[in-house]
Amino acid sequence: MTKTDKSYLAKRETVEHKWYLLDAKDQIVGKVAAKAAMMLRGKHKPTFTPSVDTGDYIVIINCDKVRMSGNKETTKLYQSHSGFPGGFKEVNFKSLKAKNSEKILELAIRGMLPKTKLGDQIYSKLKLYKGEKHGHTAQKPELISLAF
Repeated sequence: MTKTDKSYLAKRETVEHKWYLLDAKDQIVGKVAAKAAMMLRGKHKPTFTPSVDTGDYIVIINCDKVRMSGNKETTKLYQSHSGFPGGFKEVNFKSLKAKNSEKILELAIRGMLPKTKLGDQIYSKLKLYKGEKHGHTAQKPELISLAF
């Protein structure tokens, strides 16, 4: 490496955020979450900088039509604890999908993002919707496929 070679570090002020639309209909949860997390973080761009939010906005529609691979539709459990005695809760995939289907993708994607203030900022650019309709047509989101 010579003295003229420099590494590029993106600045918060110069980053442009685009809008993308992802259709989760009949897709596997993990594949949708991995693609969304990568694009939210900005890893698909050549200007990716770990300490700067270089990612894009992601709108995911048809969250209620996602599926799990293998036998997980019946065996997958989501666990939480309130921190109080007797505060342990456990819910399976099917009942969570019937009650709050966006929560499935929300938990999967959030788990793939950094657990910092930057991760919270990145996560705020994720928009999840149950059906085909979403409120972001004015931003003209570009439809993307799940192929990496």
